[in-house]
Amino acid sequence: MSFSETSPSGILRDVFGYGSFRGEQETIISRVVEGKSCCVLMPTGSGKSLCYQIPALCREGVGVVVSPLIALMQDQVAALKESGVRAAALHSGLDGGEIGATMRAMRDGALDLVYVAPERLVTDHFLDLLDECRIALFAIDEAHCISQWGHDFRPEYRELALLRSRYPDAPCIAVTATADAPTRKDIMERLALPEIFIGGFDRPNIRYTVQAKQNARRQLLSFLKGRPRDESGIVYCLSRRKTEETAALLTEEGYRALPYHAGLPADMRNRHQDRFLKEEGVIVVATIAFGMGINKPDVRFVAHMDLPKNIEAYYQETGRAGRDGLPAEAWMIYGMQDVVLQRRMIEESDAPDEQKRIAAHKLNAFVGFCEAVTCRRQILLSYFGDTTPPCGNCDVCLNPPKTMDGTIEAQKILSCVFRTNQRFGAGYVIDVLRGEDNERIRSNGHNGLSTFGIGSDRPAKEWQSFVRQLVARGLLMVDMEAYGGLKITEAGRAFLKEKQTLELRLDPGRAAKAAPGRETPDALEKEGDRDLFARLKALRLAIAKANNLPPYVIFHDRTLIEMALRKPANLDELSFIPGVGQSKVRKYGPAFVAAINAGGSIRTEMVG
Repeated sequence: MSFSETSPSGILRDVFGYGSFRGEQETIISRVVEGKSCCVLMPTGSGKSLCYQIPALCREGVGVVVSPLIALMQDQVAALKESGVRAAALHSGLDGGEIGATMRAMRDGALDLVYVAPERLVTDHFLDLLDECRIALFAIDEAHCISQWGHDFRPEYRELALLRSRYPDAPCIAVTATADAPTRKDIMERLALPEIFIGGFDRPNIRYTVQAKQNARRQLLSFLKGRPRDESGIVYCLSRRKTEETAALLTEEGYRALPYHAGLPADMRNRHQDRFLKEEGVIVVATIAFGMGINKPDVRFVAHMDLPKNIEAYYQETGRAGRDGLPAEAWMIYGMQDVVLQRRMIEESDAPDEQKRIAAHKLNAFVGFCEAVTCRRQILLSYFGDTTPPCGNCDVCLNPPKTMDGTIEAQKILSCVFRTNQRFGAGYVIDVLRGEDNERIRSNGHNGLSTFGIGSDRPAKEWQSFVRQLVARGLLMVDMEAYGGLKITEAGRAFLKEKQTLELRLDPGRAAKAAPGRETPDALEKEGDRDLFARLKALRLAIAKANNLPPYVIFHDRTLIEMALRKPANLDELSFIPGVGQSKVRKYGPAFVAAINAGGSIRTEMVG
C-alpha cells in the first residue's frame, strides 16, 4: 500500500489511529515532508517516532532509520507491520536470505521504512545499495550517541555525518530524549542540521523517589510490597553479580524476576528480554546493558539499587517507565560508597582527561540532585534547561524533608577531615567524630585529636548524610588517587574562613514508603469498567500469544482503557478510539467489539 498521496493528518488517523498531533509534531512533520532537516528533542513517550515515520510514508522512496540496537529495530518493525506499514530491519540476527530479500525490496521501492545499525549503514556495500535507492529521508534515532559530551557516546555514530554530504537532497532528522546543551550543540554541528525543536523534558506521570542506602535488599522488598504482582518493572544494578543476586532474591520472594547482563549467554539474554516484552508481571534485574532498545509502554516502575553515572543516564533509564502516560515510579537508593565507586570508574577509564573532567562534573551535579531539599523534578529539568513549578509528584514535594542549621556540623566534619590529614574516607572520619575507640584510630593517634568524639551526640547515619550533602555542595571531594579519601575543596576552605552558614537536610529516621502500585488506572472508576478492562487485557494477551507478539503491539493499555470507558458497539465506533488504526480495525476489531458487547467472558474461538 502506498501512502505518498495521503496527508500527514490522514496517515496519523488511518494508520496510527490518532485524531490530532501533539505539541510540535505537526510542524516538525511538515518540515521534513518539505525536505528540510532538523533535530528533535522530545521526552520519551511523546511521539518522537511519528516525526520521522509519517514523513517517510508521505515522501517517495524508503525512509532509512539508524537505530543502535536489534531489539529496538524489531520492536518498531513489528508495530509498524501491525499498522499496515511496509517495514523491515537489517541486522546481524538475520540470515543471508532475509538480508538479500530486504535489500532487493529497498531497490524495488517495496519498503516504506528500513531500520539499520550505524555500523552497517556506513559500509561501502550498504552505501552502494543506497545509491541505487530512492531515499525518502534519513532518521537518526538516539542521536545523543553522536556526541562525545553525551552520556552514551558511540564512535560509530560520528561517521553518520557522511550522509549529509553524500545525499544532500534527502532530509535528515535526528531524534533523542536525552541531551543537555553541549550535546545538542554537538549533534547540530556534526550533522549540519539547521533547526532544532525542543519539546521539553518533563514526564509528569513519573514519581521520583530517592532514599539513602541502608539495607538495600530490605529497601527493595519494601518498595515492591503492596505493588500488584502483575506489574512489569526494571531493577538496575551496577554489577553483574549483584544483578544475579537480586534476581534470585526476588524469585525467592515469589516475583517473576530475570537477570540480564552482558556476561550471560546471548540466547539467555534474548529469552529473558522476550519474556519481559511478551508477558505481564515480569521484572528484569539488569545492568545498563538492558534498556535502550526497550519500547515496552507499560513498565510501571524503574528501581535503581546503585547510583547511575550522571543525570542523563538516570533520566534515560527512569524514562523507560510509564511510556504509556499512566502513573509510574522511579525509585532509587544510593550511598557515599556509590559516589566513590563512580569516581573510581571515571578515573580508571581510558577516556581523555577532558572527558574525565566533564564526567566528574556531571557526577557532582547528580549527587546534588540526590541530596535535594527542593522539588526533584525542578532540579532534573533545570539541568536540561527546562523549567516547571514544584511538581507535587516527587518524594521531596510529597514529604518535604526537615532542615536544620548545619553550620556547626559542617565545621566539625571539615575540621576532622583536615586534622586527619585529608587521607581517609567518610567511614573513618565519622568514627573519629563519634569517638569510636578502635585499634586503627589509636594506631594513627587520632584518639588524641580535638575533633575526636565531638560528634558523639549524633548517630553515624546522620553524619553519613551530612558528609554526602557536603560532597553534593562541593565543600568536600572524594579523591580517587587517595583511595576515596575526603579532601576539602576551595569552596570548603572558603566556608571555614568566611564563617558561612549552611542548611542541611535531616533524613527521615525510616524511609517513607513508595506509593503503592495501581491494580487498574484511576480513570476506571466503575467496577463494570474495571472488569471490562481486565477482560480486554486478557483478550489482548491471548491474541498476542497466538501471533507471537508483545501485547502492546496489539493495543496499548491506554487504548484498552478508552475502549472500556466508551464501549464501542461496532467497528465504526471502534475506529474513533485513539490508537486504533484501520489495519487494526480489520485485524482485531471484530474480537474486541464482540468482547465489549458480550459483557461476560471472552469467547476464545475469536482469538487467533
